[in-house]
Amino acid sequence: MKTKTTAWILPWLMAAVCSAPVLPAAAGERESLEDMRATTMSLIELLVQEGVLSKEKADALLKQAQQARLKAQQEAAAQAEVQKDNTAQTDKASNKPGAIRVQYVPEHVKNEMRAEIEQEVMKKLNYKAGERLGIPEWIDRVEWTGDIRLRYQLDQFADSNALPGVLSSSEVRNAVVNNSTEDRERQRIRALFGANLKINDWLTGGIRFTTGLLQTPVTPNQTEGFSQGKFIFGLDRAFLEAKPTPWLSLVGGRFANPFFTGNARLGTDLLWDPDLAFDGFAANFHPQLNQHWKLFSTVGAFPIEEIESSDTNKARDKWLYAAQGGIEWVANNQSSVKLGVAYYDFKNVEGQSNPVGNSLKYAGTVPLWRQKGNNTFSVDAANGNNCGANLTNPCGLASKFQLINVTGEIDLAMFDPVHVLLHGAYVKNIGFDAQEIFRRTGNRYKEENEGYEFALKVGHPVMKQLHDWQVFGGYRRLEADAMLDGFSDSNFRLGGTDAKGYFVGGQYGLGKNAWLTARYFSTDEISGLPFSVDTLLVDFSGRF
Repeated sequence: MKTKTTAWILPWLMAAVCSAPVLPAAAGERESLEDMRATTMSLIELLVQEGVLSKEKADALLKQAQQARLKAQQEAAAQAEVQKDNTAQTDKASNKPGAIRVQYVPEHVKNEMRAEIEQEVMKKLNYKAGERLGIPEWIDRVEWTGDIRLRYQLDQFADSNALPGVLSSSEVRNAVVNNSTEDRERQRIRALFGANLKINDWLTGGIRFTTGLLQTPVTPNQTEGFSQGKFIFGLDRAFLEAKPTPWLSLVGGRFANPFFTGNARLGTDLLWDPDLAFDGFAANFHPQLNQHWKLFSTVGAFPIEEIESSDTNKARDKWLYAAQGGIEWVANNQSSVKLGVAYYDFKNVEGQSNPVGNSLKYAGTVPLWRQKGNNTFSVDAANGNNCGANLTNPCGLASKFQLINVTGEIDLAMFDPVHVLLHGAYVKNIGFDAQEIFRRTGNRYKEENEGYEFALKVGHPVMKQLHDWQVFGGYRRLEADAMLDGFSDSNFRLGGTDAKGYFVGGQYGLGKNAWLTARYFSTDEISGLPFSVDTLLVDFSGRF
């Protein structure tokens, strides 16, 4: 929703109000001009009703226009009388029949009259160039955006699941789980409110606030219950984006996932939670080769956790360095094929063991945020502390994470507006090295470092209007150390890795920018302790 300036309309109104016939004219011309004048009067009344013009300013505008029109009519009548007398004298001298002639008013005279009236009205309205009735011009460079989503969520747990205490105390997987046996129903809400900013021709920006718990980076959902007080509203986006050329963009701050993953159109992703924000810097290159072919590539550096290293704290800052390249082909009917290959290198995220007698040296290597699934170990085993059993000594990650990710999509648009979308993705953590893990942790782990996903969607690409629809379904398998579990989809097996299962769903447009979504996930563990959960999500969303 964007505020539009009305600076252009005032000169038009002045010209239209003054355009009723001031000189004799044909009946059809007079009728057309009177219609235009009547329409303009109605428009001024509408502007008053909408609050764009005050009643006093509108009255002043109309009064000024009427005075100018009356003056023009009087001057035209006087000119007509003079011309009539001159013509009669000429005809009498030449013995010709008398005739009435009206002097034509040149267009430049009309324009000068309109300009004088406009200046006078603007002066009375205290109207300045670049402003709209006292409102600064920058308001026209702000686009307000947002949406509200109401959700019903049902989590159903298998009877064979391990107990929460067993899952949380396991040193091998150390799952962050509070409930694994009792079905749970929740009413949840998500609210987003932001602004897209156009700073100049080459620089834009954005700010967005969202609900959600401040300690989690992956979900903006807030469980409803008025006894808990006010909902939390935090800054979720704050960035500047420069576009020095049509094929290059540079973005810095906190922004949406800059990589091609497919989650924008499917609402799910093999690696990343769809609501995860990226901090740091990214550069995107997208040269257009010709009408049908386009290349794209993205490189970026993203801080995960800043650590104040010292003589007693030898942990290092945690970063993600990433690059992706790909190609896209678009047919004449807007069908497309898109393929991307990405490399994600997570630095300093693996745990390091403390030496005997020093429980702080590498305590900072444990992750600040986790869900569940990754293989773990106690960073303070040398001092007799087991992770999971001692909450003050969390687990470190056993593996390093260097991911190769391939993502592809085929979008068939020959039935437009209905599209058929085929999606597939694969990931392998080439940083997993069993021998290196054994040297660093003293533990041996099975190599579980791959994942894949495929999905099909049929329907309208985006829910915009009444009766828009789509249905989708797919299957996913994400092994324990295929991805950092803290940043994966928070809905699929309630977040984390070591997960496999299918998902189905659909969407239906209930009106303009309003739609209903239903999704169902049926998921199980791959190799860890038993933890199966089926999740039903029913969302009612409104966007502005």
